[in-house]
Amino acid sequence: MTFQLRVDDELSLVLLEPHLAEELYTLVDANRDHLRAWLPWVDAQTSAEDSKAFILNSLQVFARREGVSTGMLYKGQLVGTLGSHDHDNNVKSAEIGYWINREFQGQGIVSRGCKALCRYLFEVRDLNRLMIRCATGNAKSCAIPERLGFIREGVLRQCAVGLGDAPSAPEILYDMVIYGLLRAEYDALPWARVKVSS
Repeated sequence: MTFQLRVDDELSLVLLEPHLAEELYTLVDANRDHLRAWLPWVDAQTSAEDSKAFILNSLQVFARREGVSTGMLYKGQLVGTLGSHDHDNNVKSAEIGYWINREFQGQGIVSRGCKALCRYLFEVRDLNRLMIRCATGNAKSCAIPERLGFIREGVLRQCAVGLGDAPSAPEILYDMVIYGLLRAEYDALPWARVKVSS
């Protein structure tokens, strides 16, 4: 399978494939403490084989047109993942998720990648609604949909499990903010008129 969105001269979104398993695991492992507070799946990633299993499952999801999992390549380096999941072809909706290496936060990488992914999902996949869920306490994650013009639709209370910033930390339940963007709203956004090449 081949899938790539060239965002700009620095950033591309490439389909996660098995040859990236080792690099992906190394990146997850290096950011484990940074990620585990919001992403409880991190503790289940204990080897490159776990990353490979995730990638193989993601490729099956992509083949079924139910989602896409990409690696964010910034200046040729894998710095995180960005993708869509839970595609509902009846209502033409999907949810977007992302994470990035702590060292590359604050450079607009995820926002730029999200713009490209939104264009693909709306214009190529012909979806009508995209959603991003963020923990209410994760200000950096919430800033992305807010910056892109998503509408804050509400809060789901105590609907997600967090693991704290250390393996010994107790599990906690936290609230999630729901952000949504409809195709008609996307069409009116200034950044939607800037095209990316695939």
